[in-house]
Amino acid sequence: MKELITKTANDRLKICASCPHHSKNHKTIRPDHHCTNCGCTLSAKTRCLSCSCPLDKWVAVISNNDEEIINKAINEKE
Repeated sequence: MKELITKTANDRLKICASCPHHSKNHKTIRPDHHCTNCGCTLSAKTRCLSCSCPLDKWVAVISNNDEEIINKAINEKE
């Protein structure tokens, strides 16, 4: 699962890096990399498998329900 999250995040971050809404292309007071369209912090949003880009640059990999099931299983192991 960790490998899938890392690969998905890296793929999405590459897409975000070329987007005109990436904070690196704007003057902003926030120190983090974020989307100036939706305001999401990219390091978190891109790791969320059930999240999608509101600009349709990338889509969810799994449903919210599936992500809840996976998170519950992971928490039970810990």
